[in-house]
Amino acid sequence: MKRTTPVTNGSVRLNVVTYGDARKVPIVLVHGYPDNHTVWQGVAERLARKHFVVTYDVRGAGESTAPDKQSDYRISLLASDLQAVVDATIPGQAFHLAGHDWGSIQSWESVTVGPLKERILSYTTISGPCLDHMGYWLRNKTLNLSPTAKAKLIRQVISSWYVGFFHLPILAPSAWQNGLGKLWPQYLKHREQVTDPEFNPSQSKDGKYGVQLYRANFRNKLFNPEARPADCPVQLIVPTRDNYVGTQLFDELHEWVPELYRRDINANHWVPLSHPDQIANWIGEFVAGVETGTMSPALQHARVRPQRLGLPLTGKTAVITGAGSGFGRATSLKFAQAGADIVCVDINEEAAEQTAEQVRQLGASAWASKVDVGSASAMQKLARWVGKELGGADILVNNAGIGMAGGVLETSTADWDRILKVNLWGVIHGSRLFGQQMVDAHRGGHIINVASAASFAPNRKLAAYSTTKAAVYMLSECLRAEMAEYDIGVSTVCPGFVATGIAKNTVYAGLSADEQEQMRAKADALYQRASLVTPDDVADRILDAVLNNPALSLVGPEARATRFFSRFAPSVSRLVARLDITP
Repeated sequence: MKRTTPVTNGSVRLNVVTYGDARKVPIVLVHGYPDNHTVWQGVAERLARKHFVVTYDVRGAGESTAPDKQSDYRISLLASDLQAVVDATIPGQAFHLAGHDWGSIQSWESVTVGPLKERILSYTTISGPCLDHMGYWLRNKTLNLSPTAKAKLIRQVISSWYVGFFHLPILAPSAWQNGLGKLWPQYLKHREQVTDPEFNPSQSKDGKYGVQLYRANFRNKLFNPEARPADCPVQLIVPTRDNYVGTQLFDELHEWVPELYRRDINANHWVPLSHPDQIANWIGEFVAGVETGTMSPALQHARVRPQRLGLPLTGKTAVITGAGSGFGRATSLKFAQAGADIVCVDINEEAAEQTAEQVRQLGASAWASKVDVGSASAMQKLARWVGKELGGADILVNNAGIGMAGGVLETSTADWDRILKVNLWGVIHGSRLFGQQMVDAHRGGHIINVASAASFAPNRKLAAYSTTKAAVYMLSECLRAEMAEYDIGVSTVCPGFVATGIAKNTVYAGLSADEQEQMRAKADALYQRASLVTPDDVADRILDAVLNNPALSLVGPEARATRFFSRFAPSVSRLVARLDITP
């Protein structure tokens, strides 16, 4: 049920709109600039199924009145408006608070100081830093002489160009009066990816008077910041493609918020409009965790750990198959050192747990899971668990694989089924399931498919193995093109000869058990002698692929050579293919 109620605070009349049953847990939503309460409508309607939701037009916006003086837009007065609203709609009750853009900026005042501080049970902040926190951040980055600090400062100054524009005496207000309000829905649609934005009849008014928010607060707050610690749990939602509020502004937020949970979303600034389902789900989940005293596993995973900050993969969850040994174990440890938490997947449960324990010793979280990657149902179960318990995967490394030697005529149907199931179907299952999970979660991400130099090197005795690895390479190329629009990278990593232990498990088609054991021992000895790179070298290239998103990464001289000859001298590749390279 939706109700509209006027609330007076001094000379200002505030338009308050509520949703749902007033007997349920209250959530107050505060909008930003140049919006009014309708920016929250999609989120509010979803939250109202389980909560009592309070929204309102801040002073100067929507159906609320607009004060004449610039000083009437000071943050302290905006905080008093919030108090008037909650005293009128939920008198004496504690409540949960969420703010977007300027709604978030002004709400920090109530979260950190003042009479409402004790009544606010939780706070969800979206694209709106506390100006006092920002003042300290600017001071630190200005005094810090490191190139990284200066780059972050310059990046934010460029992103904040509009703040200077809003301080101009005539241009900013007149822009809204002279047509910007009518064009605003098109801006939201084409720049912010908001589907079919509705025209706001008060848009020009909202934009004209809202510039006073910047003029009345920015200079004083940024140049004379005060300490503003928050006692309540805070959920930070960060749109990673925000054109105005850089992600770097939140690097030091944990210093002000002891209980901080961070969730990134691959979206632009106006996420309440573009992703109402996701925002409502996250706010509802956070409120439920605070109310029950038990955060969901996904939120527990999202809690900011200061000791892990500053690392390139901080806050990321990586699912790595074949993690029990070789490339998988080396990559798990490399990613953990880079800040990621690891789901160690292997058919050998004991080996997976050993890797997980080594990851934990590095300070990361790790989970071991016994999974046959060739089983669609087993991979579906894994993906559901990762989605429910950890909030989804940010990185997938499809590394599990087996070796097989023998010609096409020597390789039985059972052998073909076995290698296709692991080497190809395992990659297909992982890519489909976790790729869809990344798309649905709007979080971006990266998929690494580990192939081999054999992808480009035909050989009469590696028919099945080379076929599967070539197929993985082409699958990756197709998937890369498909996932680009979702900001999900896909890379193929192709190592050459590396002593990983795979030779000890290679199947030799057409040979007896004793003959296979002899061939495995010879092959392993050959790998030990011939290998010019290590699993750590491959792990380094996999990490680099996640950070830089190359389409193809060749590891070792054999990989580079086979790729060269396959492209520029295919006849040489065909001649070499006739050789029997098995020991």
